Amino acid sequence: MKASFLAILAVSLAFGACNSPEGSKAPAASGSRAQDTSLGARPVISFEKQVHDFGKIVAGEVVEYSFKFKNTGSRDLLISRAEASCGCTIPEWPKAPIRPGDSAYIKVKFDSKGRPEGYTEKEIYIEANTEPSGNAGPRITAEIVAKK
Repeated sequence: MKASFLAILAVSLAFGACNSPEGSKAPAASGSRAQDTSLGARPVISFEKQVHDFGKIVAGEVVEYSFKFKNTGSRDLLISRAEASCGCTIPEWPKAPIRPGDSAYIKVKFDSKGRPEGYTEKEIYIEANTEPSGNAGPRITAEIVAKK
């Protein structure tokens, strides 16, 4: 019983010391995530246009559009991945870092072959060194009509 009491007391003192103001005098690491994601100290991806409508396209047609975006943050933007909500849509993104204030393009190619007739909408998902790292990107829309 006495040993249990001493063990509980030791654990309580240890936790109390860690939570006290004096218990955290170690300097923060210079490359910590908190510093990298502080307000204004990160890249921000801003699209000029959020949705592109191809209008009516004939079944089997391949169309493409380039979405212009700008890094409106204060650090280099690096896109590590871009993917679409369907395999019929292929995004191509710049692999080089985009400096603050610079613009670039994500080209989106949509292949309507084998897609059902009617309205379709595809969203691009972007993973980058932003906060949060996953971003819902631009979308494409179209109305697929039968070949004549």
